[in-house]
Amino acid sequence: MTALIDRPLTHDAPLDPIDPAGMDLDAFAAELDAIRDEILASRGQADADYIRRVIRLQRRLEIGGRAALMAGVLPPAWLAGVAMLSLSKILENMEIGHNVMHGQWDWMRDPDIHSTTWEWDNVCPSPQWKHSHNYMHHQWTNVVGMDNDIGYGILRIDPNKPWERWNLAQPLIFVTLATLFEYGVGFHDLEADVSDGEKVTFERIKPKLFEIGRKVRRQVAKDYVAFPALALPLGVPSAVSVATGNLAANVVRNLWSFAVIFCGHFPDGVEIFPRGSAENETRGHWYRRQVLGSANFEGGPLMHLMTGNLDHQIEHHLFPDLPSNRYVEVAPKVREVCERHGVAYNTGSFARQFGSVVRKVLRLSLP
Repeated sequence: MTALIDRPLTHDAPLDPIDPAGMDLDAFAAELDAIRDEILASRGQADADYIRRVIRLQRRLEIGGRAALMAGVLPPAWLAGVAMLSLSKILENMEIGHNVMHGQWDWMRDPDIHSTTWEWDNVCPSPQWKHSHNYMHHQWTNVVGMDNDIGYGILRIDPNKPWERWNLAQPLIFVTLATLFEYGVGFHDLEADVSDGEKVTFERIKPKLFEIGRKVRRQVAKDYVAFPALALPLGVPSAVSVATGNLAANVVRNLWSFAVIFCGHFPDGVEIFPRGSAENETRGHWYRRQVLGSANFEGGPLMHLMTGNLDHQIEHHLFPDLPSNRYVEVAPKVREVCERHGVAYNTGSFARQFGSVVRKVLRLSLP
């Protein structure tokens, strides 16, 4: 962290994102640590039952969706199949895959639900995702030059980033990234270790690129070759309906996960931190940056489930290894601590948060 500037304590203006003058960061960290420790000590059978129920639900939805698509020449069956398969893919990526690979369930010591063994239904290889996301993004959340999630390298999200003419295409890029979001995630780790000014060479990224290629081939073979081939005995139209249904489900999953991620990171009020601002930061500084660099959105149990509980993005950034089903429990406690310490806690409706993201993308497409 950069050196703090001495100045009188005042509550008349918001605290500077880099210089939290007058704030007791040690007390802030201790109170958040206590919340985390309480959950860690209380993990148990109810939590294990929860994730296993979600996995069973996801697998039943996938089986039902793929079975319905076999009869997809009938429009109602195709729609039902797409709906079930979309829900299945969303659950697998958001509440299961994302959170399992964070190590949230490693304490169960179940080799089938473990961060070291889980491979998700996504073109991004899990080892690369765990590096670019768990390490780079979560350690350096919204720090320019360290967190490649800021605009995913192709969107101007930071107003301090110089405008370039190609930014005029930002609305089109935004829609394209949303539609193909798993590929944006898939290629995300290629430059994660490349510092500004360094040249990205094919030789440097070749191993990761080949690993991505293998995963893409596997995903394409599963959704657009193997499952359509199973429907061929029912006729070519049935095979085509399976392939188009799988494509539709993948697009629905991409659009939803994109919206959830962008609502949690880029709405109005979320801070983006300049390069070097996180150097030598204390645990209190880190906690504070996580809160200021994140946003929540409101919803009930269904929203919690379908977002992987990432509608509590603030709590997830503070405690990425806690079981996701516990975020709803800790959120009021975290908010109360933040309010007492004068740290802005960004939350609002899904429509409000996503609407502010869209407005920001449009606004920053212009000089």
